[in-house]
Amino acid sequence: MEKVKQGWGTKAILGLQHMFAMFGATIVVPAITGLDPAVALFAAGGGTLLFHFITKRKVPVFLGSSFAFMSAITYVVQSEGKEYATGAIMVAGACYLLFALLAKVIGPDRIKKLFPAIVTGPVIVVIGLTLAPTVIFNDITADFVGGLLWTKWVVAASVVLTVVVVSIFIKGFFKLLPILCGLAVGYGVALLLNAIVAVPEGTTALMNFAPFESASIIQLPNFHLPKFSANSILLIAPISIATFMEHLGDITTNGAVVGKNFFEDPGLHRTLIGDGVATMFAGFIGGPANTTYGENTGVLAVTKNYNPQILRIAACYAMALSVIGYFGAFLQTIPAPIIGGMSIVLFGMIASIGIRTMAEANVDFTSSRNLLILSITLVVGIGVTIPVNESFTISGVALAALAGIILNAVLPEKFDIEKENA
Repeated sequence: MEKVKQGWGTKAILGLQHMFAMFGATIVVPAITGLDPAVALFAAGGGTLLFHFITKRKVPVFLGSSFAFMSAITYVVQSEGKEYATGAIMVAGACYLLFALLAKVIGPDRIKKLFPAIVTGPVIVVIGLTLAPTVIFNDITADFVGGLLWTKWVVAASVVLTVVVVSIFIKGFFKLLPILCGLAVGYGVALLLNAIVAVPEGTTALMNFAPFESASIIQLPNFHLPKFSANSILLIAPISIATFMEHLGDITTNGAVVGKNFFEDPGLHRTLIGDGVATMFAGFIGGPANTTYGENTGVLAVTKNYNPQILRIAACYAMALSVIGYFGAFLQTIPAPIIGGMSIVLFGMIASIGIRTMAEANVDFTSSRNLLILSITLVVGIGVTIPVNESFTISGVALAALAGIILNAVLPEKFDIEKENA
């Protein structure tokens, strides 16, 4: 494709477009999990710049907050504290370095055989479904006082409806921003209900604008250093197995859109190192895990502009936006039902990605072997946890990943005797 010379003004506009495409999903993850959205923005921007440096500035990728870790992070934040969640995120990032070493030694083709879709697909489904009921309860149905529960469901429903309408019926650039549109509509509905619905004495109002009182124009995000515990690490770090496969898919798709093989140049090991270092950086400063974004590939496909420099400009925008105090205060005023409405969509979307992973890989569901791996992995992941002691529990996600890997390794490919003899 012939390269078109771009001035800095054009690059600035294109970078802003990419930043807004990533913006909605990037801030939703910390908002749901209890981390600081401003830190997440800074981590996404800084992580993207680190990724570009490690990959020789050749891959047009923006890294944003990973949805795959949401359930586990939410649980750890609520049970142990955000410092332990971000410490485990650093360990998950370190796992990427091991995957990179593996990719360098044995090659990307063999890696795909070790982690086929019949293993990673069910694990991704488990990630989406395990803690969805708890999060929805905390954000929508909790604190049922004074008959105001209906207002929470109205706000949550407005978010879900908006995401559905934008995703299906809207065309053009805004089709890439269903989550951000849902946030905007939900916030407007919450403002309206907050103004017209009387709040009984002793009941918490739907919205709280107190954060604006202490905000300033320039305000550093609430960075914090990580802490580490075996329980949080075993809850969060194993998810990197699933996101590792997502990374393979994202880099493959990105290369297909651009017309280059990034597995060969700059190399799969470099993209994995970039993703891992970015995630370690995010965990170190108090942000959620970073990952390559499908939204980014969508923008590339729509604009047909593949200049990696534009993604670096978008990263700088994100870092700059994170230190604007009034913007951070606004994020703190987002009502919990909005997050609950997004959770309804997003946790289901994560599970759907797992199903799509298996469908795109043409997994044979008439095979007893595949059905056994799928069914055991799902039930173990959703229904089983192992309490080791009062402070240490092996999560369903970790057990699901372990079960899938072991079953895939020990069950022979030709497991269907009846099918073979037919």
